[in-house]
Amino acid sequence: MPIRNTLLPTKRRFAAGIDLGPREVRLAVLSQRGRGAGPVSVECLAVAPLAGGAMAGAQIVDRAAVASALNEAFAQLPDTCATRKLTCAMAVPGSATVVASVALSRLTPRTPRATPLQVLSGIEPAVMAEAERVAGIERHALAVDWFIDDAPREASGNAPSVTIAATPRQHLEARVEAAAAAGIELIALDGEPPAALRALRHAAELELNPRERYAALWVGGDGVYGWRMANGVAEAHIRYPAPEHADLADALRELADGGALGCALIGGELDLLGSAGLAIADVGDLLGCSVLPFECGSFCDGSSRVSAELRHASSFAVAFGLALRGVFE
Repeated sequence: MPIRNTLLPTKRRFAAGIDLGPREVRLAVLSQRGRGAGPVSVECLAVAPLAGGAMAGAQIVDRAAVASALNEAFAQLPDTCATRKLTCAMAVPGSATVVASVALSRLTPRTPRATPLQVLSGIEPAVMAEAERVAGIERHALAVDWFIDDAPREASGNAPSVTIAATPRQHLEARVEAAAAAGIELIALDGEPPAALRALRHAAELELNPRERYAALWVGGDGVYGWRMANGVAEAHIRYPAPEHADLADALRELADGGALGCALIGGELDLLGSAGLAIADVGDLLGCSVLPFECGSFCDGSSRVSAELRHASSFAVAFGLALRGVFE
């Protein structure tokens, strides 16, 4: 029987998240000792300005300008990170991604006595057809990701469903090519809202009562996304602007669910709230609870050389969430 020597050093995993915004590139590098064995630490936070006109919504207009900003951001890495091969991830805006949830029974081939493997292999063509339908784009021009969600949900009668995410392939290819021009290999691409939610949930595990219902809010360039969380699961979500909401205040009241929230965490570009005529205090009033801004400072240990300004910048939620995926996978 092999004997585990607890005195041997445990390997530390490093991962980088790259948030490509309209005005700047944000880089977060996280580490974790072992695989899920210890706390996550922030190794580096960096910002590099992006030339005006380099981005047009989700579209990269000037790949050379993006590559230059990426080079500048990565040049700020400390030696402890710069000498390592980092797992790097970037995101695509939520406005460029279509997400749909479909009952598994609708996509499952009607074959008697089918094995689970046969069911899974039979689902993929139906998933691609559904992605093509909801996105309104031919499947060869789409990048599609999907998974079977068997978490219990009252609305679906506890029946399993398939969550499908689709985005035009051109957005992914442009990001991969811009990163490659800067000598960076992207291992994963994600959506901005899911990455931000991952960061907010991780912060909630550290800062909030685990039995407390709370709201997670992210303010991005294409709007405000919100989730009502209970027991680690999103039981409701909102997005603004959206046809069903007259204004952001209306969307937040719906998320509040009659004052059932104990707290809210908010991240992203909080200055954009002003365009909706709201401040953070107004968000708290509408949700009926206190609001805490997302910060990376809680994850910076004594050895971290991150500036105080960046430690408290709520805009790093997406970059943090992307890097978090890298250290966990």
